Amino acid sequence: MNLPKEVTIIEVGPRDGLQNDQNLVPTPVKIQFIQSLKDAGIKEMELTSFVSPKWVPQMQDAMEIVEAISDHTRNIVLTPNRKGVDRALEANCRAVAVFVGVSNTFNQKNINKSTEESLQELKPIIADLKDKGVFVRACISTSFYCPYEGKIEMDDVLQLCTRFAQYGVDELSVADTIGMANPKEAFQLFSTLLRHFNDTLVTAHFHDTRGMALANVLASLQAGITRFDTSAGGLGGCPFAKGATGNVATEDVVFMLNQMGIETGIHLDGVKKAVNIIRPHISKPIESKYDRLN
Repeated sequence: MNLPKEVTIIEVGPRDGLQNDQNLVPTPVKIQFIQSLKDAGIKEMELTSFVSPKWVPQMQDAMEIVEAISDHTRNIVLTPNRKGVDRALEANCRAVAVFVGVSNTFNQKNINKSTEESLQELKPIIADLKDKGVFVRACISTSFYCPYEGKIEMDDVLQLCTRFAQYGVDELSVADTIGMANPKEAFQLFSTLLRHFNDTLVTAHFHDTRGMALANVLASLQAGITRFDTSAGGLGGCPFAKGATGNVATEDVVFMLNQMGIETGIHLDGVKKAVNIIRPHISKPIESKYDRLN
């Protein structure tokens, strides 16, 4: 079995995990949640998102979150447009995520733009961020299936990733947004992406809607992926995909990797502590398998 010795976990719970929860989580609780995850050993994290409070009320405290978390690990903020980027720069953020859906229909539903329109808007923004020395992460939604268009062609994913690589992004986070991918598809796509993008970080992002996320993580490991987006407690979901559940749980992935002798630098007890901090404040139950046994 072809497996790496080490894997990097990018924690997305504070942003992707919380953004669609029906409960407005108090800012001090979010800060405590984030700090507890960092204490558990997580070095890369999506902290929050600079989006309109009208559309995503959960993220209205983005500036407060960024100001409270000032360590030197990679603290990523999501920015959907120029206004969001300007706010992130004002807050001295040094790692910014942008996002586009491979599916035109999904992109339209999400941000009212076609995929091509989003790319044209992001091209000068990414150039500006790179000129300022900011780490840029491109989140690629609906890379396997779309709730509106069905199966996504691999060539379309490759073309979108190629555009972002040409723009100079540092990382491609490639997502199974609605949790329909199977291990064979995960292996094929990520093997292909790694062959094409030697100078860009490639990260796998799986949701567990159909219970295949851990299997897809294993298939991606065998394809050569060593970076995974995960969410403490399995938090998350997609408002544009009926029935889509949260991201694969951080503790489930870390437990599996630990059992396989793969280092992550993350302490499971610390992740459990963080989950217990956020648990009373969210509307959905904790989804991780590890949580049921501990």
